Amino acid sequence: MNLNLKLRREIPLHIMILPALVLIIIFNYGPMVGIIIAFEKYIPTKGFFGSKWVGLDNFRYILSMPDIQQILKNTIVIAMTKIVVGLFIPVIVALSLNELGSDRTKRAIQTSIYLPHFLSWVILGGILVDILSPSSGFVNKILGSLGVEPIFFLGDNDWFQFTVIITNTWKEFGYATIIYLAAITSVDPNLYEAAIVDGANRWRQTWHITLPGMKTIIILMTVLSLGAVLNAGFDQLFNLYNPIVYETGDIIDTFVYRLGLIDAQFGPATAVGLFKSLVSLVFISVSYFLADKLAGYSIF
Repeated sequence: MNLNLKLRREIPLHIMILPALVLIIIFNYGPMVGIIIAFEKYIPTKGFFGSKWVGLDNFRYILSMPDIQQILKNTIVIAMTKIVVGLFIPVIVALSLNELGSDRTKRAIQTSIYLPHFLSWVILGGILVDILSPSSGFVNKILGSLGVEPIFFLGDNDWFQFTVIITNTWKEFGYATIIYLAAITSVDPNLYEAAIVDGANRWRQTWHITLPGMKTIIILMTVLSLGAVLNAGFDQLFNLYNPIVYETGDIIDTFVYRLGLIDAQFGPATAVGLFKSLVSLVFISVSYFLADKLAGYSIF
């Protein structure tokens, strides 16, 4: 096809994406000018180019803070555990749902486990505070009936990270389950018929046919999640944590929020955000490289 003709035919498509491109430039690339704050003693009244340039002093200040190592540790532990648990639970649930004989039951379960995904953490945070209350919460009433002492899930450093990971998994595993169920439907039914003829039971069919058939999407979902290794979930933590559990619940995003918006230390807060963005960029680049090599997924 003639190049000029091809370009003329594609002009309407480019016009269609123009509004989205303008919004991306305004709201995603435009604010990147603010990165300069990380290298300044920023004063809002003086603006970006009127504030004093301090070079790497903001980064040195952040690294000298006594809590920064614990905050980084909390972020990595919570994020990595979410990734691991968020991989195994949906796969197990998808395999279990695949074994159900009743389509109506399967659809009902899919719908019920998928619904929490649509609820914001503002709503779920309020619900969980009531459910997990050590004095009147439903969970502790059940534990009390079993002879277990009340547990302050959202106010005990020994329990807070566990609570965060479990509640996040409960909210999100339904979405991932649907993805894995879709992968299961792409497996060739003839493979199961051949396995039955060979005398394979359901367990062996799952192990030797279903799981290998899901391998590509499992690898893809895993490597792409590496880009979020420093995203431990601001929305969730912000709505669940409190000063009592800062030791185990404070992450980079909540730290930046307090440092920048509450303490008005704009330079150090921007420095932390820039550091996180650079690390995330490295992990995202590595994850896409691995996705291409291991799962054949490429954005080009």
